[in-house]
Amino acid sequence: MIDLLKDLIRIKSDNVDGANEALLFCKKWLEEKGISTTLHKINSKLMLVSEIGNGKECVIWNGHVDVVPGNKEQFNPFIEGDQLFGRGSADMKAGVAAMMQAFYELSREPEQLTKQIQLHLVTDEETTGETSKYLVDQGHHGDFVICAEPTHLHIGLQAKGIVQLDIKMKGKSSHGSRPWEGINAIEEALTLDKEIRQLSFLTASNEYYDYPSLNLAKIHAGDRYNVVPDECVISYDIRFVPGQNPTEIIKEITEVAHKHFPGNEVLVYASEPAVTTKDKNPYVIKLQSVTNIKTGRNTNLFGQHGSADTRFYAKNGTGAVEFGPSGADWHGEKEYVSISSVETYKDILVSFAKS
Repeated sequence: MIDLLKDLIRIKSDNVDGANEALLFCKKWLEEKGISTTLHKINSKLMLVSEIGNGKECVIWNGHVDVVPGNKEQFNPFIEGDQLFGRGSADMKAGVAAMMQAFYELSREPEQLTKQIQLHLVTDEETTGETSKYLVDQGHHGDFVICAEPTHLHIGLQAKGIVQLDIKMKGKSSHGSRPWEGINAIEEALTLDKEIRQLSFLTASNEYYDYPSLNLAKIHAGDRYNVVPDECVISYDIRFVPGQNPTEIIKEITEVAHKHFPGNEVLVYASEPAVTTKDKNPYVIKLQSVTNIKTGRNTNLFGQHGSADTRFYAKNGTGAVEFGPSGADWHGEKEYVSISSVETYKDILVSFAKS
């Protein structure tokens, strides 16, 4: 399994062609083990579905083989003690390799499976998530989903929702030496930003989160020193707490943008729901119990600040969690995964599938 992981890391899957190459490598590996697979494609991006077992229940294991860009050296994996270094080692080729190995081991003992296990491997989680969304839209949503994001063998039960929007601020141009004759759209945007940060939606909380997050991600305005800019576009990435209504968040921002700054436009770029899997979900209880036994310690339930492909499955009411091995510095220069945690993770998946 660790050799499989190293082979995956060597594939430079930080673009569409590389991610497709990694997925086809996974397909070949599975088929050489006697496991049938089905390829899907959308906008040149490949994804893979494979299924074993029988029964009315369906548990999905989801993993992505694409990675963020890295240095050339990061695609040459190396080991120091219990740590395997390389781009995508933690996020999340270790989880993919463990899922593939567990899937293979289970395929050799089909009589021990009383449920269906589906393996979903996708190629664009780090960008749009279009491939996982496509699989869900095709009816592959199951009763419970594990996304193999690195979580130190704890369970990411919830995830914040997403609202991304642009606000187009209108001003009035004038000569830069006589700014009082114009209306500076950048200054108007900065004033609006202060007002947005006082809005009530930013005070929400629940047992897993103290507050939402608001990131002023982009500002586009002006092209000359000697002209007062008459337009400024500010872009926000908002991660809201499960339980909040994204429509109400957008409404609150729109109202303040129009009330104090008439003529401005609020343009919604994306809105994705939060993941709201419950701690009383029977699959969560079973996964937590199995993990407690395999690790010899208590498994925590927590809320993720970021977003993963769990959000697409959760849209249909499916319980979905992030759960994967231990590692550090994913997306960084010294990304690594704990080898022993990958072994433990594989054992947990096998035991959970059989339970």
